[in-house]
Amino acid sequence: MIRGLSWRNFDFILLGAVIFASSFGTAMIRSAVAGNVVLQPLVTRQIYFAILGVIVIFTVASIDYRYWLALYRPMYIVIMGFLLTLTGLGQVAFGAQRWFQVGVLFLQPTEFAKIIAIIVLARYFDATQYQPRDLRWALGSIFWASGIVVMILLQPNLSNVLVLSVILGVMLWVNGVQIKHVLIVASVGAVSVALLIVVSVIGIRVPFVQKYQQDRIVNFVVPDPNDTYGNRYNVQQALIAIGAGGAFGQGYGHGTQTQLRFLKVRHTDFIFAASAEEFGAVGGGLIILTLAIIVWRCVRAAQKSSDVAGAMIGFGVATLIFFQAFVNIGMNLNVLPVSGLPLPFISYGGSGLTALMLGIGLVESVAMRHKQMDF
Repeated sequence: MIRGLSWRNFDFILLGAVIFASSFGTAMIRSAVAGNVVLQPLVTRQIYFAILGVIVIFTVASIDYRYWLALYRPMYIVIMGFLLTLTGLGQVAFGAQRWFQVGVLFLQPTEFAKIIAIIVLARYFDATQYQPRDLRWALGSIFWASGIVVMILLQPNLSNVLVLSVILGVMLWVNGVQIKHVLIVASVGAVSVALLIVVSVIGIRVPFVQKYQQDRIVNFVVPDPNDTYGNRYNVQQALIAIGAGGAFGQGYGHGTQTQLRFLKVRHTDFIFAASAEEFGAVGGGLIILTLAIIVWRCVRAAQKSSDVAGAMIGFGVATLIFFQAFVNIGMNLNVLPVSGLPLPFISYGGSGLTALMLGIGLVESVAMRHKQMDF
């Protein structure tokens, strides 16, 4: 039973930052729709999912996170079942099977799989906290993550495979992985990335990698200056939008690239560019600052956790939000290749927003069950 006293440790700064980010994101989705009657219902759906998300935060936070850890096996089995079914029955988008359609809603199990992976890995590192940091210990964590990673890879969805790999890497590092093992993995990873770049530039197809994904790599490494309306179009329009925003922006609902619909997927992948166009560098900086506060509060909850499991939940959710934000903003600024990773709490996506709210609820549960936080 949860004591009322525990709510004194509820992190209202974290909650406030999440609500602000979600509200700002919903407002920007409304603007980014730019009068498109087909996309107009997305605004209402995002509002519903945001409200649902806040309810999820309080509900999950009210339950001791250790109870969620105790259910790691059934949760793992269920999400594996969803991912397995998705490979045959899911809706195809951008060459990958990513969604189940339920009425007018599209559910993306991969978003929830990332949260479940954090729970499973948190439980593993808690259970093995006194074991030697040898190769067997490291491979054990890789084994638990590999099931979800392989199923996501089969969609194929390389961007989320990368997200899970980074989360696992951070957890291993925090738990004291040996440097020699880090160097081995880093070397293998660097060689693999280099080979992928080389074969993509040469034009050789790679298994589990879609052609459009290899094209994105090629266009980033060796862009074709004459490709004005092809694969580089979205990035070019994003840079124009960001540049047009200047310091203070063109005003809400008045961004030319956004409202004239030159900027595509402006309510999802490129919502940062749309925000920077209408609110300028100040608006873009505010988004980054808000997400930084969310990551900071997650890390703070992890540092103050009373056990390894709680710390891993905090660090895992912080890594998830930071890495997705880093990649999405980098993509908008053309300093990273284009990927399908949304901007946390800002981009449209019911499954993504609900999953993130679930993660925040877990972090709040961790924060509530240690000594009162110093604000």
